[in-house]
Amino acid sequence: MFQQIFLGFLGLCSGVIIAGGLTGLLIGLSIVPRYAGITHTARYMLLYEDITLAGTVLGNLLYLFKWKISLGMPFLILYGTFSGIFLGGWIMALAEMADVFPIFARRIRFQRGLSFIILCVATGKTLGSLIYYYHAWLS
Repeated sequence: MFQQIFLGFLGLCSGVIIAGGLTGLLIGLSIVPRYAGITHTARYMLLYEDITLAGTVLGNLLYLFKWKISLGMPFLILYGTFSGIFLGGWIMALAEMADVFPIFARRIRFQRGLSFIILCVATGKTLGSLIYYYHAWLS
């Protein structure tokens, strides 16, 4: 029994450390500040950072303990939407950091419609997340 308690505590501590690193990376890549700037709500920056950290810790707890949340289809749609936004934000921030889109556009001599392509990538990621969570939630 002591071994199980120790392993649970170790897993929880590891999850909190990973969540802290993930939150630091999110803030370091300026994903959270960029969303605050776009929505003109920069005065709530500390709240956004706290919510981001709480979300990553809660996500680790849900994954670690395999808790089932049965709140129905409206919650699933809401969760899938926000997961898609989160994933899309990550993809776009990482692509921007690596200058993937400008380099790719120059290489293939892509002149117009780059913003449309970026929007399509984000929409595809969002829809993919919705479909993934819909199928995983039902099983």
